[in-house]
Amino acid sequence: MTNSIEEVEYNDAIFVIGSNTTENHPVIGTFMKRALRRGAKLIVADPRRIELADYADVFLQLKPGTNIALLNGMMHVIIKEELYDKEYVEKNTENFEDLKLVVENYTPEVVAEICGVDKEDIIKAARIYAQAEKAGIYYAMGITQHTTGTHAVMSISNLSLLCGNIGKEAAGVNPLRGQNNVQGACDMGGLPTDYPGYQKVFKPEVQEKFEKAWNAKLSNKVGLTIPEIMDKAEEGEIKFLYIMGENPMVSDPDINHVRKALTNLDFLVVQDIFLTETAELADVVLPAASFAEKDGTFTNTERRVQRIRKAIEPVGNSKADWKILMEIMARLGHDKVYSHPREIMDEIRTVTPSYAGITYDRLEEEGLQWPCPDVNHPGTKYLHKEKVARGKGLFMAVDHRDSAELPDKDYPFIFTTGRILYHYHTRTMTGRVEGLDKLAPTSYVEINEATANKLNISDGEKVRLVSRRGSVETYAKVTDIVDEDVLFMPFHYAEGAANYLTNTELDKTAKIPELKVAAVRIEKLGS
Repeated sequence: MTNSIEEVEYNDAIFVIGSNTTENHPVIGTFMKRALRRGAKLIVADPRRIELADYADVFLQLKPGTNIALLNGMMHVIIKEELYDKEYVEKNTENFEDLKLVVENYTPEVVAEICGVDKEDIIKAARIYAQAEKAGIYYAMGITQHTTGTHAVMSISNLSLLCGNIGKEAAGVNPLRGQNNVQGACDMGGLPTDYPGYQKVFKPEVQEKFEKAWNAKLSNKVGLTIPEIMDKAEEGEIKFLYIMGENPMVSDPDINHVRKALTNLDFLVVQDIFLTETAELADVVLPAASFAEKDGTFTNTERRVQRIRKAIEPVGNSKADWKILMEIMARLGHDKVYSHPREIMDEIRTVTPSYAGITYDRLEEEGLQWPCPDVNHPGTKYLHKEKVARGKGLFMAVDHRDSAELPDKDYPFIFTTGRILYHYHTRTMTGRVEGLDKLAPTSYVEINEATANKLNISDGEKVRLVSRRGSVETYAKVTDIVDEDVLFMPFHYAEGAANYLTNTELDKTAKIPELKVAAVRIEKLGS
């Protein structure tokens, strides 16, 4: 997030697109509701009528995969009506004329046709966003998990820059992270291109810096993303895989492909707190300690580094991740010894400029938001305050492009996936909680009432969904919150897993698969 969670309450306008915030980020959802009580306007764009739609001044129930068209349509209106921040654009941005040229084609009429929404709602949303003094955009994987995901993020940046909402308190561009330490994992180099602090592996000066710090020879080659790893494993090019705290046999697209990839490996190690569907395929399972059994830090969605304190001793033979990794490194000949995660944080500070001022002593009272360049720095509440980090904000004009797979006569429905309030990711933890399992015990697919009527499908009836990659049996949930041509399914469940159906086609830049749009058919099975 460019801004902070506490700032949400003080937005004058909130634009939520591709995020079911009250279910997937319920704490942030409460801040949004507080903002509404203070008089903020709310725009919601989502293929489903999510809870926030009930509070919205404008609800745009767009077709899955049409985010860029909608954003371009809003910018068309803002530029045509001269509602944009001319002074900010002139002083702080580049490539405005290119953007203007592209969005000129996205009239409300054209966009309404692409997105399946009312043109007047597009105009109203554009005016609300542009006329607000402080407007924040909040998005999640409904934006990114597309073959056009990178371009959609660029479009969000374009809209925010256009109205001068970057470098401003209670505004900004705010991706909501899906899990508690996704931000921290990326910060620490859990990406194929990066060392900690987003320092690029292919830069000689960076390679030299880390070789010196770690006393080891390091590769300067960019690694593979998870989808690329799965492809190479199935092809036999990758022989060994080490998976930590991840369950791709439920969470990754085209599970049949994932199973082929993992079973084609010579050796698979899985490190986790429970025996997951993925761990069941492993040659070796390393039992890891849960968050409550170890010390450390999490870095959350607002860039805040927070202390995690051990509450109980590790159960059974489980160990903290850092201890497992340290012991493996020792066996491989790297004898660096740590006695406590505090020492690891001290090392992080020396090689990661954005974390240089963060110490365990400073984290005792409250978390710190990076960048925090020295021990006297208070942390950074919101980014780009003085100026955009690159010097000037760059408009990246992009066109709408269809999803990789569209409905046809054999697969007539758009299939999309997401999360629900009661379960977390692949239910590795929440599936073991009796109360949560009673509230949401089984997989299901949401079907529009008219579609269900046409197919003679009753609520609660068993159905089969089929895509070009696989099929799955689940239960029908007849509802009016999805459109007639759209089917929605939560991906959490191993039994009746949505990801047997999803598409592995990738965004060419970020290499993220198109989990949010696939073409399927639905078959009635009976009660």
